[in-house]
Amino acid sequence: MNAVAGVSVVSPANRLAAPALLLALAAGCVAWAWPAGLDGWRALAIVSAWAGSGLLAGSLLLMVREPRLAALFGGLDAQYRWHHRGGVLAYALLLIHPLALAGAGWQESPAVAWLALAPWAHHWPVWLGWAGLVLLMIGLAATFSAHLPYRRWRALHYLAGAGVLAGLGHVAALLAQLGPLWLLLPASVLAIAWRLLGADLGLAARPYRVRSVTHPAARMVEAVLEPCGPRMAVAPGQFVFAAFGDGAHFRGCREFHPFTVSGVGDDGTLAVGIKALGPCSTHVQALESGVTVRLEGPFGRFLADRAKSPQLWLAGGVGITPFIAALRAGPLAQPTVLIYLFRGAQDAAYLEELQTLAGADPQLALLAEAADGPPPLADLLGRVPQLAGRAVQLCGPAPLIDAARSELAARGVPPGAIHFELFDFR
Repeated sequence: MNAVAGVSVVSPANRLAAPALLLALAAGCVAWAWPAGLDGWRALAIVSAWAGSGLLAGSLLLMVREPRLAALFGGLDAQYRWHHRGGVLAYALLLIHPLALAGAGWQESPAVAWLALAPWAHHWPVWLGWAGLVLLMIGLAATFSAHLPYRRWRALHYLAGAGVLAGLGHVAALLAQLGPLWLLLPASVLAIAWRLLGADLGLAARPYRVRSVTHPAARMVEAVLEPCGPRMAVAPGQFVFAAFGDGAHFRGCREFHPFTVSGVGDDGTLAVGIKALGPCSTHVQALESGVTVRLEGPFGRFLADRAKSPQLWLAGGVGITPFIAALRAGPLAQPTVLIYLFRGAQDAAYLEELQTLAGADPQLALLAEAADGPPPLADLLGRVPQLAGRAVQLCGPAPLIDAARSELAARGVPPGAIHFELFDFR
């Protein structure tokens, strides 16, 4: 995963859009199915089932990868965070459903309670419900394993989508009136279909071709991509999902992965910097001209809302890509200090170009430093004039961002002036 930049400034309305969607669907379902007149256990079973169903449908809608939806929900990373939270909360509520039914049966006898938890004692609509719970458990468990290979994680996560459909089918088979399922079922099917066909299989992607390939650092390539159809309107700081296909001597992995744009050409070309961080991005190091590629996006607004005040940009490793894209777009409008940290000379991507740009633009001051251990942030930040009055943009690995935030706070930089975003698209 090479996308390291994203939305830095999000409006309150966009920030609340995803949780508001989840809350509205869950509350709407519970309001329709409110169990007036039932005892406590049975009422709890109905409320938990419908609240969980509403949250599940909302969670599916939040997994749809589409630029306008991502902007509405405050960025793709925020959208996926709420997708995960909604799914986990829904699963917990749906687990309460059979337990509450067993609690209601316990009031009659332990045998009746056990019968409520024994799927073999029932017919196929109940089997659908248990199948949904098992599939959801497998799919959700995979999301908590940070070390699970991407392809295995994706295959297991598809099971969660199947679990949602099985669960909604369970409800539809047991009800005389579909009620909210008239909305939840088609919305869930459309969300899964879009994610599978439009995003993962790339039917909504735009065709591009690799024009040229360079190697700006060890284990890193930069590919210039030219459109084979309508251009994609991309701004420096944004990222795209790319799936590389085949060329004369190259066979692509055909998976969509996020890559930050490192340059935007007037002729519609895009450049992406790709560091070898996983199996697919390592394979892409052998990329050649002429390879076909499909692009989705663009996503993110990192650097789009730069204030007029002086800037401090801090990049670590491949996190330099959004900044080089902004610098290639033209002279800076604000006094800017760019701190660039890398492990060694062989990892210093674009360093020579950055030095040339800094020499030509009086607004840009470059502080480039090799650091194979803890970054010398205290020393580097101490060399930035009027630090507390600058708007700060951070891009790089999570440990670097955490360390930079602590050091900036200690030096009096207000939290609202520090912009960053951590990306985790699982």
